[in-house]
Amino acid sequence: MARPGFVVAVDGPSGVGKSSASRGLARRLGFRHVDTGAMYRAVALLAADRGIAATDAAGLVALARELLFAFEDREDGVARVLVSGRDVTAEIRRPEIGQLASTVSMHPGVRQHLVGAQRALAAGSDLVMEGRDIGTVVFPNAPVKFFLSADPGARAARRVKELRERGLDTDQAKVEAEQLERDNRDSSRAHAPLRPAEDAIVLDTTMLTLEEVIWAMEEAVARCRPR
Repeated sequence: MARPGFVVAVDGPSGVGKSSASRGLARRLGFRHVDTGAMYRAVALLAADRGIAATDAAGLVALARELLFAFEDREDGVARVLVSGRDVTAEIRRPEIGQLASTVSMHPGVRQHLVGAQRALAAGSDLVMEGRDIGTVVFPNAPVKFFLSADPGARAARRVKELRERGLDTDQAKVEAEQLERDNRDSSRAHAPLRPAEDAIVLDTTMLTLEEVIWAMEEAVARCRPR
């Protein structure tokens, strides 16, 4: 397998602007962008389609092993997510799939397989990879690692805005409760818990614009990237 190129690892919970910042940074740098959360969502979506329970570890691992993942760039900057040739870009963004993905991701066997798939996607590429364990597990030796955070209220407001822009009406208090519940699951799981890497640059995005976040990340990458 080819060695990875220059990897920028971006971790953090939902609602901190991780995806928008990662996409923007990748465009600035001319790197590929990989959203690993989309892979867990895809396993959750396919499991739901096939009637595989979120508690069925063996069934979920078998499913994950048969899936082939690909990310294709689009003009709007949001990559198409293809799973074994099926475009799941829109389907995996449903709120219920996000919640299911958090449960699916708690199974070590699923994580182990997807980590291998994520490393394969990075082979020979310069990329910005976002997720919840990129800097701690997937690429612990990445030259630049970020951990994005934000106030719970700000995170919920951003998520509600995103959902409403997609025509889904929802309640901010409910969204915030769901995010906190997922945070607890992700940070307390025994395998690859959500936490900043010891050498990660922690950015609180609560009071920052997207442009300010991208600028701060780009400056940090410039300091570490070989010239």
